Amino acid sequence: MRQVMAASDPDGAPRPVTIPAAWDDASAEALAALAPGEGPISLAAASSVWLGVIAQRARLQGLSPDIALCLHGLLRRRQAAPTPPVWTMDQGATPGFVLNLGAFQDPEQGFSITLFAEAALQTARACRLLAPEATSYEIGLTGLDDLLAALGLEYGSRAARDTAACLAALLRAEVTQALEGDQRDLLAMPADWPTPPLRTAIAGLAEAASAARFRTSLVPGAPSATGIFPSSVTEALLGVETSGIAPAFAPVRAGRLSRAAQDRLAAAGLSPEAALAASLQGDDPLPIADHAAHSAMHAAIAPFLHVMPPPPTALPAPAPGAVPSPPRAARGRKMPAHHSGMTVKAAVGGHRIFLRTGEYDDGTLGEIAITLPKESAAFRGMAECFAQAVSIGLQHGVRLDAFVEAFANTEFGPAGLVEGDPAVGAASSLLDYVFRSLSANYLGRPLPEAEWTAPAATDSERDPLLPLDLPRGASARMRRRALRVVA
Repeated sequence: MRQVMAASDPDGAPRPVTIPAAWDDASAEALAALAPGEGPISLAAASSVWLGVIAQRARLQGLSPDIALCLHGLLRRRQAAPTPPVWTMDQGATPGFVLNLGAFQDPEQGFSITLFAEAALQTARACRLLAPEATSYEIGLTGLDDLLAALGLEYGSRAARDTAACLAALLRAEVTQALEGDQRDLLAMPADWPTPPLRTAIAGLAEAASAARFRTSLVPGAPSATGIFPSSVTEALLGVETSGIAPAFAPVRAGRLSRAAQDRLAAAGLSPEAALAASLQGDDPLPIADHAAHSAMHAAIAPFLHVMPPPPTALPAPAPGAVPSPPRAARGRKMPAHHSGMTVKAAVGGHRIFLRTGEYDDGTLGEIAITLPKESAAFRGMAECFAQAVSIGLQHGVRLDAFVEAFANTEFGPAGLVEGDPAVGAASSLLDYVFRSLSANYLGRPLPEAEWTAPAATDSERDPLLPLDLPRGASARMRRRALRVVA
């Protein structure tokens, strides 16, 4: 076990969070968000609340309390975890569990069909114990693309869709059996979902899904339970990289190859270096699934689950008679595989930020990346997605000065003095800092000093750190360009 100082909110006070040593800091932040209250918290203490309730109610109903041991094991292996209403014991909300598909895949043993079926069965029984009168539960699947990558399957392939459909069918059958109650012999009806595919990339999965469907009977009025539900902080606790059944829309996370990308390269027998060489030669060793593949996956899984999100939608076609966009803007200006840029490590009001840029061969800005190493998982993710959206805009003709005008001078915490970037003295927010730095470095136009209100100091507070004593001359980008190495 290890202890991490984490907070569920960037502006909240960090609390000591104890998690398994192999879990990442994002899991600690997720646990801090899931566990109510303040002060130190551990995975064992937070989970003992709902596990204890489930075990106690199982005893009262004459059932084996071993269900709590099973759920505890699933949580420790990051294979399944309850949704936020269970952690907070919210009696008015729908209880549910999330099953992390990728965690059931072992590099040596393969996918554990037995353990996955048992997880579906026990999580459904747990939901029934927590809310016996509920008309619906939320037992969902997540991390599909993580599993497909570990299996070496392309997201858009028929084999991937058949595998996902059988997993959904097996989940539906096991959950239905757990919830059918004592009326099976009186009002039994056959399963009302289609026969699952006959072959999958996981040996024995198609047969298990078919057999489970055959022995399943339905009871009128049985609760709706299975589906693909909106993502929650539970997925961060489980270490999921891609939520629900969505494909991974980028092979890079936080400046590194994602776990799914690494798994796909390993399945193809490629090292990261070999993949880079292939990219430089014009190949695409890590293709990104498109809208058609996502839609096909949605259609393949939908018949087997109770609840599905709306089908993914493509961008609308231009209206008849509309003036077409310039070809370059419509296609976008792709960044070269090998490009220059700058990296700035700074702090705004004591909050660290890394700003990285990518440039076209002519020196114009083509992409940005924002990394907030000490902020919460949600805040980091929003910053990364925002930077990706700005990069897409830059590559499709949006001028940098339009972004600067829109986002400079935005005001929200953290704010304050800027350390580490001589082009900016103070910023009214992290976004304000980013676009002040980009304006100074790429437009040659430093913005007027930001207005911000420093918090009132007390005698008990230490003096704040002063900005780094760096020159106020040319911008970081211009100094970088002026640097010459001579023999």
